[in-house]
This record gives sequence, structure tokens and C-alpha cells, in this order.
Amino acid sequence: MITVERAAFARKTDDALLVLACEEREELYRDPRLLSLLSRARTLEEFRGRRDEEIVLVDPPEVGARRVILRGLGLAGRLDGETLRQAAGRAARRAQQMKRRGLSIAAPERGIEAVAGGEPLRALLEGAFLGNHRVDRERREREAEPLTSLRLLVRAEAAAGARRTAAEVEAACGAQLLARDWVNLPANEKPPARLAARIAREARRAGLAVERLSEADLHRRKMGALLAVARGSEARPELLVLRHGRSRDRRPPVVLVGKGVVFDSGGIHLKTGESLADMKADMAGAAAVAATVIGAARLGLDRPLIGVLPLVENMISGAAMRPGDIVRSHSGKRIEIGNTDAEGRLLLADALAWAEARFSPAVLIDVATLTGACVVALGERIAGVFSPEETLSRALAEAGRLTGERCWPMPLPEDYREYLKSHLADIRNLPSTRAGGAISAALFLQSFVEKTPWAHLDIAGPAFQKQESAFCGPGGTGFGVRLLLAWLRADALQAGGADG
Repeated sequence: MITVERAAFARKTDDALLVLACEEREELYRDPRLLSLLSRARTLEEFRGRRDEEIVLVDPPEVGARRVILRGLGLAGRLDGETLRQAAGRAARRAQQMKRRGLSIAAPERGIEAVAGGEPLRALLEGAFLGNHRVDRERREREAEPLTSLRLLVRAEAAAGARRTAAEVEAACGAQLLARDWVNLPANEKPPARLAARIAREARRAGLAVERLSEADLHRRKMGALLAVARGSEARPELLVLRHGRSRDRRPPVVLVGKGVVFDSGGIHLKTGESLADMKADMAGAAAVAATVIGAARLGLDRPLIGVLPLVENMISGAAMRPGDIVRSHSGKRIEIGNTDAEGRLLLADALAWAEARFSPAVLIDVATLTGACVVALGERIAGVFSPEETLSRALAEAGRLTGERCWPMPLPEDYREYLKSHLADIRNLPSTRAGGAISAALFLQSFVEKTPWAHLDIAGPAFQKQESAFCGPGGTGFGVRLLLAWLRADALQAGGADG
């Protein structure tokens, strides 16, 4: 979908052309046609290059494009990758509204070299690619149609590097769109077996090895905590395993575990109000993990990588788990159920313990829409990262900074473990205090990881949004996919990997 072409602005085209400007008068381009166009645009009172300013020029004489979208970026000294993503994402959506078939982006030639880790073109292409996705694709009457093409217009000497970047953006962002689509599926279309089948099809297309564990398999592996969550639903649980890497590679893998509650009623602690309608998104962690492993395969990352996806539905029936029940986890620890709506940590506890014992990973990371407390602490746009490994926590936060998928290191104080103590079992799934709920949940998960470097990403805030944003419609965001892929690339490079 993304093509890189030599800039020829006089050529006639029905594409919309995106041209960028900063608030200062020093322009980002050298091409005389663009400089003339920008000079004329700045004579208009409504355009000064301030951030989020936008004007559309119709049939301007300077260029061959029928529509030119000019977007302001604000002060050059404050420019970052997210500003570029948002500018390109909004331009893609404006081109859709104008019934254009494609969007051409005039690549800036100077002034933004230090942006986005030195990769401003990547940020622009990510914003345009993600912004072109629509959540209303299955409606009979749509507000707009997705663009059929995105073109990056560059100088001839920059084309080779830009093409490599474009291919990487298509692989990573294409994977993120898979995660969005899986999250946006209504719960009746993704019970565990059907969702597992959907993900498995995409995984096999990407060349991954796939293993599906049925309810009987989970019983044999004594995953009592996971099975307790699934008891109340007629839809039976599954555990899906995706593997990327050469079969002869003996390096210990990175293992990612994603919470996959396809619908969370809360169980006997029934959720109330509007929150119930959004509980189809409680498998966003599993979606992000699956998409990350698929993205790694598409990118050809030279890193053994495994995704573990426990998929269940948390419902109410006569068989549902009850407050006060005690269940035996895969690790052997006995868990007292204090709240049936604290279910995600139960299936993650079994999945983490099983993955560590089965795969002996180099690093173990879980991704989950785990706690509302994390949303209270960090808001709806920032994930919490919990890890006893400071280096790992910093690396994930840095990957989030570069990709715009922000996460913030959170504490794991040892004395908070006393809130999880049970008089009847080894641990409670609900702390004895409401304060610090995101921390208590992370400490609960850590109790099921024996020795592997581990991190927990609580994505309850940024995984799902009510309103459209610059490059994402309402619904699932696919948060975490680009973050994890950026972290994997950086980690592989530091380890001497050959993924480039």
C-alpha cells in the first residue's frame, strides 16, 4: 500500500498532497514549488504553521495535486514523533473525507532530523497508515472509504532508505491493525475457540508455528486458576501458543503473555453500567501479543519469540466461581477468590507459571487490561510498566517514548505483599485494601514468576478509546504492538541480532 517515489510535484494527480510547516518562517522544504505554495499559504490569516492548524488548497497552480492539505506542526524546537504521526493521521482522514483515492506526503528535507529517534519519515508513515484504518468497514453505509494508496515523495538519494522504512511500517502497523480489529469484534463473534482460530490463521500466514490447547489439555496441565474463570461460561477456554524463530535456534526465547478475556461480565461480582458494553475489549492484551509475534515474523526479526494467549469468557451461571472459593493454580499455589471480577490475574498466573516452566525464557512479559486503578493513576493514554528489573523497565519506557505508546515505570514495594495474604490459602486474588490496586495486581502476578526477568504492562487505559483520535477511530487501539516491536528490535541489536 505504501510506495516511495521521487518527488515530482508538477505531475497531475487526484491524490491529496500533504505539506508540512512549522511556526517559524524557515521552511522544511527546498523545492521551489513547495516554497511558493507555503509562501502564499502564509498570507492567509488562518495559517501560521501552529500545531494542528490546517487549510486545504484546491487546484493550486504551484503543484499538480488537485487538493493540498497544509498542516502546522508548531515550534520546530518542540517537534516530536507523535506530532508528525498525528499530522499525517489527520491528513489521511481528511483525504478520505474529500473522497481522494490516495494521499501523497511531501517528505520534509530539513529541520526535523532529530525527531522520533532520528526517524521522522517512519513517524509520518505510521500516522498515515494507522489513520487510514476505519472501524466502520463492515457498515453498509460508511462515512468515508479508506485510501487505496499512500505515497511518500522524497529526493532520489533518499529513496532506498525510505523504502526500507516503508516496508517496516507496513509490517508493524499492519500487525497493529490486526489487534484493533480483533478487539473491535463483538463478543458474540469471538468466543475463545473462534478467536483462537482467527488468530491462528493469521499466524500461519506469517509463518508462525501454532499450538492450541483445549480445555482437556488445560485440565491435564492443572491450570486450575484459568479454568476457574472459565467455569461460568458455555464457551470453553483455550490456550493458544504462537512461535517465531528457527526451530534449531537454541537461544532462550522472549515470551509474551497476553490476557485474553473475550468478555468480562465480572462474574458473580457483576459489573454494572456502561462499562459492560466495553468488556469485549478485555482481550486487548492477547490481541497485542498475537499481533506483536505476527509483526516480528513479518519483519524477519532474528529473535526467538513466543506468544502465550489464555482465552476465556468470564460469565455467570450455576457453575461460576464464587467469592470464598479456593483454587489450585498451575504453580501449586492455592488462591483464595476474594472477587470474581479480579479474574485476569488468575488466568495470567497460570499462563506465566506454565510459560516459564515450559520455555525457560530469557525474558517474560505480560500485557493486560488488568486494573481500573492503573487508569486512575495514569489516565487513559499511558500504560503502567511494573518490573523488578530496572533495565527492562527503562527499555520498555524508552520504546514507548519513541513509538508514542507511552508507559510509565511503577513501583513494586515488598511491604504491599501483606495485602495479598490469606488465612486459608497461599494468596488472595483481591488485596485487603482498595488503595494501590494496580500495584497489588502486579505483585500478585510476580508471585507466579520464579526466576525469569519479568515485566507487566497494564494497558487498561490506552487499549480502548471512546472517541476518534488523530490516527485511530473509536474502539480498540492496538496499543503495545509497536512498543513491543521497537523494544524487541533494540534488544536484538544490543544482543548482536541480525534483524537490522
